[in-house]
Parts: sequence; C-alpha cells; structure tokens
Amino acid sequence: MKVKIFDFEDEKDLENEINLFLEELNADVIDIKYQVSSSIYSEEQIYCFSAMIVYYSK
Repeated sequence: MKVKIFDFEDEKDLENEINLFLEELNADVIDIKYQVSSSIYSEEQIYCFSAMIVYYSK
C-alpha cells in the first residue's frame, strides 16, 4: 500500500494534478481524502487545498 499527497493554493491546480496522477497510475485506488483549510495573514485570507490518495501498486 502506498500514499501520494497533494497540496495546492488553488482547487483547480489540485484537481489537475490529481487527474494527471490518476491517468498515469497503474494501481488500484483504495481511497481519496480531501481537505480544505484557511487562515488569515494580515488582511489576506489564505486557502490550502490538499488530498491524499491511498492505493495498491501493481
């Protein structure tokens, strides 16, 4: 069993990278965990979009 972690500031970047990874993956995906977090730095709100893919490699 293996995991792959993705972390981006934009949800579209996360989506694109996961789709590219899944297209090239020769494995059985077990689970995908998705998370969004936000924080404030000065006057700016910062988002973090992340995902973890759990899979069995063939």
